Amino acid sequence: MSDVLCIYYSRTGNTQRVMEDIAASLDAESVRIRDGVERSGWRGYLRCGLDAMRKDTAPLLHFETDRPLEDYRLVIIGTPVWAGRCSSVVRAFLRTYGQRLQAVSYVVTRSGEGKFQDVYRQMDQYVTDPHLTDVSLRLDSVGCDFWREEFLRQTREVLSGGREEK
Repeated sequence: MSDVLCIYYSRTGNTQRVMEDIAASLDAESVRIRDGVERSGWRGYLRCGLDAMRKDTAPLLHFETDRPLEDYRLVIIGTPVWAGRCSSVVRAFLRTYGQRLQAVSYVVTRSGEGKFQDVYRQMDQYVTDPHLTDVSLRLDSVGCDFWREEFLRQTREVLSGGREEK
């Protein structure tokens, strides 16, 4: 049983692909979260942006992990960027469970050019300690594979005890 959890929300499948790849590379458990709100199509796209700007959240649908959240050595949280913010689904997860997480890292997927450092700060508001590692990926960019590998390298270093904090 792994002591690393990759938990994520993905509307279009981009974040899911990245997080499943990261989970496989780290031999980590992978769990997708949802909130039951209809988010498909162009109406769903608009709803996502509005929910993110308003910081609205809906209750999460039930999800299961192999162990209690507080027992994971590291929880890697994956989210798409909506209107310059983390998805409202991940915000709901962090509001509900963030204080129970011992150590966190962030993976954000984006379509824009910015690195979205503000998204990490927004997410850190809901956890006890600041995140350990992070990566902002634009899947169609030339450097995407490089930055994913760099994130994996840094995360392995943290897990081996070689690096205490970001």
